[in-house]
Amino acid sequence: MQHFILPLIFLKHISERYELRRDTLTLMLNDPKSDYYTQDTEEQRYVLEDSDEYLSKNTYIIPEKATWQFLQDNAEQDNIKVLVDDAFDLLDDTLATYRPDLKGILPRIFVKSQLTAKQVAGLINLLANPKLSEKENPDSDILGRVYEYYIGKFAIAEGSGAGQFFTPGSIVRLLVEMIEPYEGKIFDAACGSGGMFVQSLKFLKAHNGDKKNISIYGQERYDGTLRLCKMNLALRDLSFDVRLGDSLLQDKFPDLKADFIIVNPPFNVSQWHPEDLPENDPRLFGPREEFTTDGNANYMWMQTFWSHLSDKGTASVVMANGAMTSNNKGEKNVRQYMVDNSMVDCIVRLPDKLFLTTGIPACIFILSKSRDGKDDIHRERSNEILFIDTSKMGTMESRKLRVFTDEDVNKVAETYHAWRNVPSKETAQSVSYKNIDGYCYAATLDEVKKQDYKLTPGIYVGTEAIEDDGIPFEEKMEALKIQLQEQFDMGNELQQQILDNFKKI
Repeated sequence: MQHFILPLIFLKHISERYELRRDTLTLMLNDPKSDYYTQDTEEQRYVLEDSDEYLSKNTYIIPEKATWQFLQDNAEQDNIKVLVDDAFDLLDDTLATYRPDLKGILPRIFVKSQLTAKQVAGLINLLANPKLSEKENPDSDILGRVYEYYIGKFAIAEGSGAGQFFTPGSIVRLLVEMIEPYEGKIFDAACGSGGMFVQSLKFLKAHNGDKKNISIYGQERYDGTLRLCKMNLALRDLSFDVRLGDSLLQDKFPDLKADFIIVNPPFNVSQWHPEDLPENDPRLFGPREEFTTDGNANYMWMQTFWSHLSDKGTASVVMANGAMTSNNKGEKNVRQYMVDNSMVDCIVRLPDKLFLTTGIPACIFILSKSRDGKDDIHRERSNEILFIDTSKMGTMESRKLRVFTDEDVNKVAETYHAWRNVPSKETAQSVSYKNIDGYCYAATLDEVKKQDYKLTPGIYVGTEAIEDDGIPFEEKMEALKIQLQEQFDMGNELQQQILDNFKKI
């Protein structure tokens, strides 16, 4: 169903933006105090039909039969499916005139669908609610939030089938809050529906940043998912370069050096054909036979991300827990190389049930090229790795889904920042880092090497300290002995009752 609702939301957004700009121009043309003011009807028509007047506000002149108002007016027509597909064609051509990369974003899907004309009318009437109108709520990003809401709901409905385009919001927030993408190039090599980019925009807004200071790059393997991503980003007026292709074997950005990589790649991909990589692939840390394995692509992803980091870049990567301990040669060689060469900044163990799309336990790898402390923002920590265990954090939103609360996200991000950042005079007293049993530990590289390069946080953070209840050990043991004896006596009585019942049969 997302293939029908989400394009309609997108069309409505583009159409309403055009109408808002046209309404604004009309008001200025009739306002004596405006520089646009004129009573010449020809001049007015010229301004209202000047594409540059719309492009300057990141919108476009939309043909009448591609507008939301036209579809709404004709929703009850028997040929509404044809009208919607025709509107998609017109809008697709219009967008492609100014943004060739958006060509094909709206394919004809309604006529060949099993939806009835009445059902299509119902969808249009549902989205026609004034509460879902950007014209009625110009500063609310209402259609963007509706789009994001539906992506989440479709992921819940589709379960494991949604893994290619959806990462739960609380995990995305954590990834973004930890690495703080204030400005620079942001890259996601498995960008799905673009959630990492949208959350980066939200981060900027929350910290009074400017989206003009970021540029977005992404790659996605599936064409349908890439269309979702393009629509999602266009809804927020973000400029972007997202391309179709398998990032493992068809790197579409070989020269890109990103300041931030935020990514949730597919876990444990097997039979991905590393033999198809060139022997001298610049992403590889060493010989192809030693640093890849056809059984698992997890560490090919890691090498890909590292190759795309700028000199001061940071990557936050969701990864399967197995990557922290795997002893397969093609994986352990990479992990050992990463530790020995001070690439790993932080490892976060995640709790279970965070993902609707997979039951595979997961973690976060933070990779960084700014561990030398020379940027005056982050301290020198090239001989350390921070381990954080969040396995007891999160709140069950439903029987199957756990989410991180804002407090959880803030706690983990602040722990990482307190360890990583140069303390300022304002925060040095209140946000200084310290190891906490059962939660976080800053290990030296030698400590990690002694653990055979295993990166599981539990090895390092230890067990959470148990509060002393003040009862002497001897008293506890005596009470336990009494309780155990009572249970033995009850067991003997139950056993005798069962034997007596058998004798009566």
